Amino acid sequence: MGNKFYSKIQANPIVAAVKDISKLESAIRSPSEIMFLLAGNIFNLKSIVDRVKNEDMFIYIHIDLMEGFSKDAVALKYINENIKPDGIITTKSNLIKIAKDLDIFAIQRLFILDSLSLETGIKAIHATKPDAIEILPGIMPKVIKTIHQETRIPVIAGGLIKDKEDVIESLKAGAMGISTTREEVWYF
Repeated sequence: MGNKFYSKIQANPIVAAVKDISKLESAIRSPSEIMFLLAGNIFNLKSIVDRVKNEDMFIYIHIDLMEGFSKDAVALKYINENIKPDGIITTKSNLIKIAKDLDIFAIQRLFILDSLSLETGIKAIHATKPDAIEILPGIMPKVIKTIHQETRIPVIAGGLIKDKEDVIESLKAGAMGISTTREEVWYF
């Protein structure tokens, strides 16, 4: 599963992040080959995942933002076996460990607010060993470079990505991909 993610993101580093279900069809029609789903619930998640996968797009669900699911091993196992996304995104280190035990592709989302959150995030990554890291905000080239060098885990930059310059700077700093809800950036 991991190799397919890395191949797709190398082919097109722009990830369509969908935080509003009304933007789902736009994301599917975009050139992006990967979607990060940031909205959904116990009632619509299966149909969303099926719709996206039917278009040969990979979909990773941000488990913390899915309504109606507990944030534990049972929910992850249910989602993996019944809904079948390509992987999950979470800010919770305990869920990364559970996902790894269940052989689910896991992306650790880190909010870098200051030096302490950077240090704590790097320690968490060393402990959990996610398949990829998403850093927010993604407009911090020095931080992207530091995290990539310290962890050697693929980095995705997300949050506050507004234009082509932000994309280029993040990629030059070592990000493997860029996740964004900005539709115009999906077409770079």
